[in-house]
Amino acid sequence: MARTAQIPSIEEAEAFHGHMCPGLALGYRVAKAALAALGCERPRDEELVAVVENDSCAVDAIQLVTGCTFGKGNLVFRDHGKHVYTFYDRNTGRGVRVSEDYRGFEEDARLGELREAVSSGEPTEEQQELYRTKMREKIDAILSAPVEQFLIITEVTDPPPPKARIEPSERCAECGGPTMASRLVEVAGRKLCRECAAGAE
Repeated sequence: MARTAQIPSIEEAEAFHGHMCPGLALGYRVAKAALAALGCERPRDEELVAVVENDSCAVDAIQLVTGCTFGKGNLVFRDHGKHVYTFYDRNTGRGVRVSEDYRGFEEDARLGELREAVSSGEPTEEQQELYRTKMREKIDAILSAPVEQFLIITEVTDPPPPKARIEPSERCAECGGPTMASRLVEVAGRKLCRECAAGAE
C-alpha cells in the first residue's frame, strides 16, 4: 500500500473510545494481528475492508487501527453477535478471519455478580474496587497474551464485499425526506422510506 499511516497506540484507542475496557483491548489486538497476518500497514483510504460480526467496544479500536469506517464503506457490520472479524486487502486480494477463542477470558461467576452490582448503581466500595481490579486484570491479560493463545487466524478465499456506491436520492412520498433510491419501498404504488413503509403496514 503506497500511502500508510502510523498505527495508533492503545492510549489513543482509549481516548477515541472514551474509556479502557476488555472489548477495546480485544479489538486493538485483533486489528494489529490482522494487519500483521495480511502483511500490510495501516492504509489511509479504502484499501482495507473490515467485516465485523458485533457492535461491541472492539469495533472502535478496529476502526481506529485499520482506518476502516462506515463513512468510507469499508467497515461492514453483520449482526451475528460473535467476536469474529474478517479483513481483506483489496491490493492483494487476500483476506483473513480473526476470532477470539481463549477460555481464560471467560467470565467467572464472581465477575458476573460484580458487574451486576456495579450496573445496579448501588455497589459497595469493596465491590467497586474488586470489579475495577478484575477488569484491569482482564485488560492486561488481553494486551499481553501471545496471539496464538487467544486468537484464531485463518485465510479466507471468498472475495471482499464490493466497494460502496454513491447512489442517487429520491424523496419519500410520505415524509418527503431524501432517501437512497435503493432503500425505498413501494407501498400501494408509492415509494416510501422504510420508516414510513413500516407505519403504512
